[in-house]
Amino acid sequence: MALADLIGQNAVLPALKANSKKQLLQELAAKASEVTGLAEREVFDVILQRERLGSTGVGNGIAIPHGKLPSLDRIVGVFARLAHPVDFEALDDQPVDLVFLLLAPEGAGADHLKALSRIARVMRDSDKVAKIRATDNAASLYAFLAEEPDANAA
Repeated sequence: MALADLIGQNAVLPALKANSKKQLLQELAAKASEVTGLAEREVFDVILQRERLGSTGVGNGIAIPHGKLPSLDRIVGVFARLAHPVDFEALDDQPVDLVFLLLAPEGAGADHLKALSRIARVMRDSDKVAKIRATDNAASLYAFLAEEPDANAA
């Protein structure tokens, strides 16, 4: 599963401004609503509910908030590079500046987990993460995210 299958170029926010975790999640929900046609509030409620179970801040300035929505027909991603890091209650207590929101249909089970795993694998690539942090150009960010890893590196 390639990230290009999860995210469209219109779902990349290259320099998102947010002052708090809640505001960040609201901005992501707004973009997800635009991309999916779902109600912004429905998206926000699902990801906020998931965050209450424990932070999706995975460390190294990266968060992967996610949730399942019954009205969704495919797995959808939204990526944001923040203009300024925000506290996300991450596992390593570091503020977050790269966020990949993943939304899946209610019955997506294994595909949802595969997509989360794929995102985590890409975001562990320190060279790719450095390139992503170094640009605020949406097309470049999308290209870095959609780029397939070398077969030997996977």
